[in-house]
Amino acid sequence: MLKYKRILLKLSGEAVSGSAAVFNFDTLNQIAKEIRNVRDGGAQIGIVLGGGNIVRGRDLTPFGLDRIQSDYMGMLATVINSMLMQEVLKANGVPAVLQSALEIRTVTEGVVLRRTLEYIEGNSVVLFAGGTGSPYFTTDSAAALRACEIGADVFLKATKVDGVYDRDPEKDENSTFFPALTYDQILQRRLNVMDMAAVSMCRDNRIPMIVFNIFREGSLGKAARGEEIGTLIKE
Repeated sequence: MLKYKRILLKLSGEAVSGSAAVFNFDTLNQIAKEIRNVRDGGAQIGIVLGGGNIVRGRDLTPFGLDRIQSDYMGMLATVINSMLMQEVLKANGVPAVLQSALEIRTVTEGVVLRRTLEYIEGNSVVLFAGGTGSPYFTTDSAAALRACEIGADVFLKATKVDGVYDRDPEKDENSTFFPALTYDQILQRRLNVMDMAAVSMCRDNRIPMIVFNIFREGSLGKAARGEEIGTLIKE
């Protein structure tokens, strides 16, 4: 039984990429099946994808590129990822709608909250692309914003590690795992799990956050059911 009915799922661009390719279709289909299972169980789902598998705006500025233009390129990367995920979801029998803060009329519609809620309440998965539509904001902040707008019961951040650690567990085998944290502990310790603005937004709107490993089979369902998985962040 679901503990969280309305879910905002944040996926990084790296979560849908391969070691030698921009996209990994095995991974995309695995994630789509997990989403289908949770949706079929009664969840209402919004998704924000990052664009890091294609380009990150901040990675371009060291080469002398304008920060604002670089950030817009990163936003366009999220549109590509979201278009792809929409098609993969549909191929797996999941109705999906794409909305973008950067409106590109031939492929997507703008983010109009009234329509968004109609789609979600009609059991379509809604993909939010284009970040916040403004430079200087990460897709974590965009995901937190969308979570607040749709009245999400939980913010699920899907990663390639099992939750929040005090140091990068892939680089330091002595890193410490945290099964639970408060928003303020994340902010005070400046734990590098997500944008601090996203944590603050969820804290102010009392939306619990779960950071978990999307590559463990059934992990999305476990998170939606409130089972012990990853790191729970709340008051």
